[in-house]
Amino acid sequence: MAQVEATTERVVAADAETVFDTIADYSDTRAKLLPEHFSEYEVREGGDGEGTLVHWRLQATSKRVRDCLLEVTEPTDGELVEKDRNSSMVTTWRVTPAGEGKSRVVVTTVWNGAGGIGGFFERTFAPKGLARIYDLVLAKLAAEVEK
Repeated sequence: MAQVEATTERVVAADAETVFDTIADYSDTRAKLLPEHFSEYEVREGGDGEGTLVHWRLQATSKRVRDCLLEVTEPTDGELVEKDRNSSMVTTWRVTPAGEGKSRVVVTTVWNGAGGIGGFFERTFAPKGLARIYDLVLAKLAAEVEK
């Protein structure tokens, strides 16, 4: 099994603290940022960054649905990590300043891919598909913080 990685990023017109706080707000704002690929959103513990436990279903394709139960940690300043209890998937959000009143948000998701021919297709197509989904999330994030 090879590790599969999908990364996307965006510069938004808001300071890093505001952007990070918006991403970490699972109780209210996070659900608003999720496109139609996400369903059954539920905060089960916490709701603000570190210590949050959140559930959702992620439908990456018509046939590929993941039931995710994510533990949230904040290992360093400006970094939020969502580790799925139901799989090897880990999503890391990094927010850094990008000039006056701007921030760079980088979202990276990694997981252990399948082997064989299925794994080849997963490594080839899944990163692009997941990056497109997170591009939608980042567009909604920008719209939320740039109001």
